[in-house]
Amino acid sequence: MHIVVCVKQVPDTKIIKINPKTNTLDRRSAPAILNPYDAHAVQEAVRIKNLTGGTVSVLSMGPPQAVSVIKKSIEIGADRGFLISDRAFAGADTLATSYALSKALEKISMDLEVDMIICGKHAIDGDTGQVGPGIARRLDIPPITNVIEVSRINLPEGNLIVKRKQISGYELIQSELPCLLTVEKDINDIEYAPMPNMIKAARYEPVIWSVSDLGEVDRKQLGLKGSPTIVGKMFTPPKLEGGKMIEGALEDQLNELMDILMERKDLFSFNNSK
Repeated sequence: MHIVVCVKQVPDTKIIKINPKTNTLDRRSAPAILNPYDAHAVQEAVRIKNLTGGTVSVLSMGPPQAVSVIKKSIEIGADRGFLISDRAFAGADTLATSYALSKALEKISMDLEVDMIICGKHAIDGDTGQVGPGIARRLDIPPITNVIEVSRINLPEGNLIVKRKQISGYELIQSELPCLLTVEKDINDIEYAPMPNMIKAARYEPVIWSVSDLGEVDRKQLGLKGSPTIVGKMFTPPKLEGGKMIEGALEDQLNELMDILMERKDLFSFNNSK
């Protein structure tokens, strides 16, 4: 099999801050990391490769420094990586991103046909979950989201069975190949990278393509020009205030508590049904 995993370099959202003037993410305030969901996607692709044989490629879009997430994917066990990097991609929303990645996937498949595409459920900086299904729609292949287990792959018949999470339970789906999966974190555990993988990753240089390398591309669908999404405002929610401590004699505490409850009675609803 040839599996391509789409990965993204994101800021560590545990540390990142919001610029109070521009109301945008201050990406310089936090280190850049491999999107955690994408790490599980790479790990799953490697697991499948070990079962069926084949090749795992990783694909990313971003600035030149995004090669670090490709190297991290090589460390996990991917075989090769591709980065599309060009100022024409800057400012892309999920619609423009899915278009650019689909064009890169078409180019990759010209060299080696792609049997499966795996993406993380969503990126932790945008949290939309739209890029994976958007790629599948553009490539006209089935998308299966929220996958927590790849149960069976039948290469002779060209299909697979996966288990996906739903709000009310789980669902088993059989799909033809090629298809696109978006995976949850609980699909696997990230394994420690063996030393050979770490050495390979340190030395590895991914293939880097600009827009002109992708062949016939509609530049109007790239970057800001191809991004109809408008973010009206972004802000940090105010911190919750701590609770009020009631002190004093028990009777005084009860009286104060009743006064507080009566002041905030608009927060409560009462049922007078008999």
